[in-house]
Amino acid sequence: MITACGSDDPATTSAAAPGTAIDASAPIEIEMRDIAFDRTDLTVEAGTPLRFVFTNTGKVNHDGFIGDHAAQMDHDQEMASMGDMGGHSMDDNAITVAPGATADLTYTFDTPGTYEIGCHQVGHYAAGMKITVTVVA
Repeated sequence: MITACGSDDPATTSAAAPGTAIDASAPIEIEMRDIAFDRTDLTVEAGTPLRFVFTNTGKVNHDGFIGDHAAQMDHDQEMASMGDMGGHSMDDNAITVAPGATADLTYTFDTPGTYEIGCHQVGHYAAGMKITVTVVA
């Protein structure tokens, strides 16, 4: 089961109504706006490969970095220390999407728990550009 939660606030409304199951075989579409994703919460099952499709409708680069809160904080510090130097190394749990572009990332959450998808362009994560991902067994 995959569910998405949202609200009537345009910055947090998800593609599906709160509690609505999303087909795990279909891509999970995420819009990246300037300093916001189009959803704030997502619930998925552990062990299911998920294809995230990120579309950047904003005016600046945005990231989708997947990890627990500690990993988010480490990555945020790394990005802040790089400033406007541009490119940085990304692995299989992160992607950077240019304005007007679409890119996808396939990821499997192996262990139940709470994770996040965060944007770590300077100041974005601190401004709340993150999605809480609850992974269930």
